[in-house]
Parts: sequence; structure tokens; C-alpha cells
Amino acid sequence: MKTSYNGKLARINLSTGEIKVEQLDMELATKFIGGRGLGTKMLYDEGVATVDPLSENNKLIYITGPMTGTASPSAGRYMVVTKSPLTGMIASSNSGGVWGARLKYAGWDALIVEGKASEWTYINIVDDKIELLSAKDYVGMMSEEADEKLKEAHPGCNVLNIGPAGEHLSLLAAIMNDKDRAAGRSGVGAVMGSKNLKAITVTATAKVVEPFDAAKLKEATKACNQKIRENGVTGGGLPTYGTAVLVNIINNTGSFPTKNWQESYYPEADDISGETLKDTYLVKNAACHRCPIACGRVIKVGDKVVGGPEYEPLWAYGGNCGLHDLNAIDEANMWCNEYGLDAISTPCTIAAAMELFDKGYIKEEECDGIPLAWGSSEAIVEWTKRMGEGKLPLAKLMADGSYRLCEHYGHPEISMSVKKQEMPAYDARGIQGIGITYATSNRGGCHVRGYLISPEVLGLPEQLDRTTTEGKAQWCKIFQDLTAVIDSMGLCLFSSFALGAPDYAALLNAGTGTEYTPEELLTVGERIYNIERLFNKAAGMKPEDDRLPKRLTEEPISSGPSKGQISQINVTLPQYYEVRGWENAFPTKETLERLGLTE
Repeated sequence: MKTSYNGKLARINLSTGEIKVEQLDMELATKFIGGRGLGTKMLYDEGVATVDPLSENNKLIYITGPMTGTASPSAGRYMVVTKSPLTGMIASSNSGGVWGARLKYAGWDALIVEGKASEWTYINIVDDKIELLSAKDYVGMMSEEADEKLKEAHPGCNVLNIGPAGEHLSLLAAIMNDKDRAAGRSGVGAVMGSKNLKAITVTATAKVVEPFDAAKLKEATKACNQKIRENGVTGGGLPTYGTAVLVNIINNTGSFPTKNWQESYYPEADDISGETLKDTYLVKNAACHRCPIACGRVIKVGDKVVGGPEYEPLWAYGGNCGLHDLNAIDEANMWCNEYGLDAISTPCTIAAAMELFDKGYIKEEECDGIPLAWGSSEAIVEWTKRMGEGKLPLAKLMADGSYRLCEHYGHPEISMSVKKQEMPAYDARGIQGIGITYATSNRGGCHVRGYLISPEVLGLPEQLDRTTTEGKAQWCKIFQDLTAVIDSMGLCLFSSFALGAPDYAALLNAGTGTEYTPEELLTVGERIYNIERLFNKAAGMKPEDDRLPKRLTEEPISSGPSKGQISQINVTLPQYYEVRGWENAFPTKETLERLGLTE
């Protein structure tokens, strides 16, 4: 039977050099789809939840979805699933670009990488041939240079690699692919570095994935593309201004965290907005594989043409560090990509360090000539590079994230993180629903596990009152479940501004031959969210890990459109557990039975 699954994966043991081809478990694939869902289930079943994340017993699963590489809109995504060294819980980091589609075209649904190489190694894939090669010539290289050199060695390949941050095991290390695309969060690059794995190159002869029903997929894709073109966000705002279109929108709600979340309105926000970026440094748009949105930015930094910043680093290096120097933000973002650092957690850690410095906890003599002062262009650029290099004592501490940094100085409350991962650019005091997403995200502080900004701010699929708690728990569950489906299919979350569960069901059914109703598909998403929670429970998660920093629950916003607001997570969290069928942060026996997870 034709299906958009390849039906096989490779298990690569770096310790022994053994490479085995295994058949994809199609029963599990039906229950968990692929990508994030199937990867988490596989990792859970292999007993990884209890291991040291940086030991050779941890595993890395690079996994596509059934729609990756198909004609579906935004079908270029893949996931890196592992145990996070940053949070100690599940890590499932999503990336776009082209690499994931090339892995699919080469004939593989997933790679399971285990063990640890005795010396620096990279994996070279050419269709069904996989080999382990020495990476000694590429160690120490910046991500872009490694990408270019590996392409010289293997013409026509696509490259995934880690930069120096991953090599020295920074807990903020990302995995880069196609130069400026990143599986950015949760320290997945450190896991790759802990295995002495520098890169994975993929060369594929095929250019297509054959779906179950090509005619139906063509019809569904045409309908979805039309919705994407006609939607104001996916057809207008994102192509024109990129994700940075949100800078002014969020700031005007008074929910733009400023100076490490001490304030929530930034008067100079327009200086770092998508509109200003377009008028100054933008060279052109960029699109991931088969994406009709093309929200990526290509910009000039000095005499270099590089991938530009998304909304999150524009905020995090900008308002969150008290800075409106767009040129410095562009440069700092470039160094995140070059060193292979998470472009959310890195600037958020710098912001936390700036507050520690401002309050006298970090002393000037520790700063080695570059004070961590609010609004310092030099500080954001140079401390990003120092974190990437990981040599100076303070920089090495910062490279493990704001929680460990602030804990070291006796003030963990200054870390704006959940489960030790830094929160992104939306103040949960001014936008109530997103606070539930942050608190309950299985991978720590995260907005793309249930993007309630869509209804609470953008009015999609309908406008909600961002200041109230009514109904937000149910909305959060629905968005989390649908996002789990999208991530598992191999599609981009941004498509959901225009598409809904019926559209995703039509695409998946045409690709794989399943017959999901929209309701059944959301149940699969719920199953995925619950298996992640079971992984976290096995990894040692406690109910109190579902929390927000005290600043959001005890310190009202001081000024701006959301003045006086605090997060009502104490009200919404019990409501959320009720709609999830959880008690004390974990699924009940009845919920597990209903979702078929009791085995």
C-alpha cells in the first residue's frame, strides 16, 4: 500500500559503529502519527527517562512526520527528541529548512542515535547508505563554516550540525541545519556534543514522497494553500514583516516583557520591529521547504548576508535587555546561529545577568571588561560570543541558562523560566491564557506548545479577552493537542493561523490512508501530550514544576496598557487539570485507559 511513511528507520550506535535498519512500527505510527508524538513514544519505551541526559545512555531521535517532504504546505519540519540536559525532562525541538525533507527523500523516517563515539564523528547518509566518518577537521568550526566545508566534501548534501556551544556542552546549545534553521530549545545540541557527534549530512536522489492518494492530497493542499493566502497573518503579516510583525502588536497590549520582565511596555519597541527591520537591513524573504508563507528574513550584518532574527530574539536582546539598537541585535542573533545557541534562552540569560549586575549580585570585576549593563549593545554581542566560547567562568555559567546562573548567585527568583527553561516574549500577566501554556508545557517555558496568542491577541480563530480566565483552560488544552498533531505530522505551526483540525485530517488521511475525523485527530494529540507527561513523571517531575515565576503572580505590571495585572495561574491551573483529566499534574488511571496508554 502506498503511504507517505517510508516504513523504516536507522539505529546508529556510535560506541560500536553498528548501524541497523529497522521497520517502522505502523501500529504505533497510527497511534502517535510521527515526529514529536512517535519520537516521544519511542524514547519512553526505550527507558531513557531515567538516564543522565549527557551520558552515553541518552538517545537522540531525529524524526520526520508522515507529511514531511510531501506536497502539503509547510512540509519541511522534523523533530529532535531526547532527554533535555537543561530541564531534565522531555526535549522535542522542531526545525524547518530543507534537511528534514532530504532525510525523508533519502528513504528514512527516523534516525535513532545512541552511545558515544570515541572521537569526533559525523554521520553521512546517501540514500540507503549510512556511514560514520571522522569529524576531526570540522571540530571548533562555526556552524556556517562547517556547513560549507561538509558540502564541499559531499556535493549536493544538506547539513545538520552543532557549533562550538554544543561541543563544549552548553545547556543552551542548539542543533543547526541549513545554516540558519535551528532545533533550538532544551539543550539538544549539548546531547549531540556529549556523543562526539558533530554533524549529519544527507544526500538524496529522490525528490518526492509518494502519498496514499495523490489526487486527494493535491485537492487538500490546494484548499489549504488558498486559506493560507487569504488569511491576514499567513498571507499578509508574516510574509511582509516576518514573525517580528508581533513586536508592536504585543507591545501595544502592554505584554512585551522589558528588563527581564520587570516592566511590560517598551516605548522604543518600534525601533526593533518587523517594520523597521524591513526598512533597514532586510535583503529578502526566505522560505522553508514547500512553505507558501515565507516568513524567514535574510539580512545584512556588516558585509555578511545571513539569516535574520525572529520575533523572540528581537524581543529578548531588545526590550528584555533594555536595548533598541537593531544592528546590535542582528549581530548578536548571527552569533547565536554561528555558535549554535538557543536564540531565546541565550538573550534571556543575558537579561537575567543584567538584573543581577544591576542589583549588585554580579560584580564588575567578574565581567572581564564588559559590564552587563542595561541597554549595552557591546554587552549583548560580546557576552553572546563569550557564552558560545564557554571559557570565562561567568560566561560558562551563563551558557547553562538563567536558572543555574541565578541559583548560583542565591536569587533563583530572577530567572524568568519554567522547568529551568526561559519563557518567551509574551507577559502572562497581560495575556492570561498563555500563562497556562507556559506553566504546563512539557518541555519547560514555551509558547509553541499551545499558542494562545492566536485567539487572545490576533483573534484567530475567534477573539478572546486576554485579561480574563474564563474558558482559557479548555482553549489551552485544544491548542496543545492540535499543536502536538501538527508537530507530529511534520508541518509548521504557523499554518494553524489559517488551518484547523479538519484541514489537517484531510492532509493526513490523503497522505497515509488513515481515516481520522477531526475529533479523532485531536484525541491523538491528547495522547501525545499525555505520553510526554508520563515521560516527565518517570524523569522525576514534581507537581510544583507546573508553576510560573513569582514575579508574574506577585508583582503587578507597573505601567502601560496592562498596568496592575498579575497572572491568575492559581485559578486557571486547577481548571486545566480538570479538563485534562489529571490530578496533581499527572494523568489519572481513567484518562490513561481512555487514551490507550495503560500498557
